[in-house]
Amino acid sequence: MVRPALRSRSRRRVTRRAPSGEPRVFYERDYGYAARCALCGGPLGGVPRDAREVKRGPKSSKRPERPFGGVLCPRCLALAYKTAVRGL
Repeated sequence: MVRPALRSRSRRRVTRRAPSGEPRVFYERDYGYAARCALCGGPLGGVPRDAREVKRGPKSSKRPERPFGGVLCPRCLALAYKTAVRGL
């Protein structure tokens, strides 16, 4: 049995086969999340949902290669460009 702190519902329950051959319940962190736009709150495309993928790998695979990539969605970015240009 794992320690009680790891048996909380904040951890994901995964059934795996132990080395003895019997299935056991393992408790691991839930890494899933959806990256959200900073302005409208909509989901961002091109950003991986798995936090483990964000930790490793090259920077170009973690978010889109454009200004405000991984922060603003394309619609909000277009709106920000319009307001910046019109404010000049």
